[in-house]
Amino acid sequence: MKKIRVLVVDDHPVVRKGIGAILSSRPDIEVVGEAEDGIQALSLAKQMHPDVVLLDLIMPRQDGLTTIPMIKATVPEARILVLTNFAAHKDVIMAIKAGALGLLLKDTVGEKLVQSVYDVAEGKVSLHPSVALKLFQEINDPSEPSTLKKLFSQGEMKTLGLIGRGMANKQIAMELHVSNRTIAKRVSSILRKTHLANRVQVALFAVQEGFVGQQDNTTEFKEEKTVS
Repeated sequence: MKKIRVLVVDDHPVVRKGIGAILSSRPDIEVVGEAEDGIQALSLAKQMHPDVVLLDLIMPRQDGLTTIPMIKATVPEARILVLTNFAAHKDVIMAIKAGALGLLLKDTVGEKLVQSVYDVAEGKVSLHPSVALKLFQEINDPSEPSTLKKLFSQGEMKTLGLIGRGMANKQIAMELHVSNRTIAKRVSSILRKTHLANRVQVALFAVQEGFVGQQDNTTEFKEEKTVS
């Protein structure tokens, strides 16, 4: 039985070991190496000729976006599966255009992780649903408004913009003239829709996706008071 040879690339040792343990438990998958940045990844890819490279985007020394075309040029048979915390990050779209065949969220575990590796090894696209529509739209009709923004209500988009400006929930509530509870619900909804882990990631997401400043150009709908 020919095993799928996998190279795991991430700057966090715990992430590398965790992914390696899950994949190595399968008899038809072999983890042939681990790298902590793009420079190591390229070197190991040349040596090991993996079938699949699980590649983080954000790494020291050399990031994933820089590394993708270098691996594709050196080991063209290798299929690249991107690892990321940001399901709708602009860099994800660039990674797919650069030659990555799929996108995997870092909190994906077990069968979903294994299935993504199987799919990419067979040359199939493996994209998280939250970015599939955005990718399709940007490639085929970049003039259309961002599909991403359709995920959020007007209130959520304005809340995102203020989080991106570094404001706390209480400040946002005062700015938008709504209750603290309303803002807390919006933040929970944003975290759920974006698959982000914490407020810091949400703030970065808001800046990167252009939500900061847009609340100044819209009018807040009158909301019913929430009974505490």
